[in-house]
Amino acid sequence: MKKRRLIMRTTILIILAAAVVYTLYANLTKDNRMKVEVGKQAPDFALVDMNGEKHKLSDYKGQGVFLNFWGTWCKPCEAEMPYINNQFNHYKDQGVQVLAVNVSESELAVNQFAERKKLDFPIVIDTDGQVQTAYGINPLPATFLIDKDGKVVKYHTGTLTERTVREFMEKIKP
Repeated sequence: MKKRRLIMRTTILIILAAAVVYTLYANLTKDNRMKVEVGKQAPDFALVDMNGEKHKLSDYKGQGVFLNFWGTWCKPCEAEMPYINNQFNHYKDQGVQVLAVNVSESELAVNQFAERKKLDFPIVIDTDGQVQTAYGINPLPATFLIDKDGKVVKYHTGTLTERTVREFMEKIKP
C-alpha cells in the first residue's frame, strides 16, 4: 500500500514538474504579439485595394494614417466602420488618411460588406496574412495611428466610438 502511494505521489510530482517546465518554456519562447512599438517606424507594406490600386504605407508620408485591421465577420469591426467612414470624410482633406486592412477574406465578401456599409475609404486585403503577422495583430479590430513621419503614435485594440475615432484622427493630423 505504501509503495503504491509513493508511486502515485511521484507520478503526480513528475506531471506537475513537466507542466511547470512547459509553461516556463512556452513563455520564454513565445512570439511577442506586439511587434510594432509606439514611437518606432511603422513597417512598410504594399497591398492592393478593391479597385486594383496599389497602396504602399510609405506613400502616405507627410500625412497621418489611421491603419485599421478588420474582418467582415467581426461584429466590433462592423460597429466601428460607420464612425471611421464619417471621420474619414471629415479629415481626408486635412491630411489624415484611412487604410483599412482586411485580414485574408475574399474580394467578394469584402466588396459586399463595403457596398452595404457605403464605405468611402481605401480597403486592402492582406491575402497571405503577412501584414497582419508583421504588425502582430490579434485580436480584431486593431488600429494603429501613424504620424506624418511614419512613426506609430498609438495602438488600440477593440471597438472604437465615433468620438474616439475623431480624437485619434486629431492626434495624427499633420
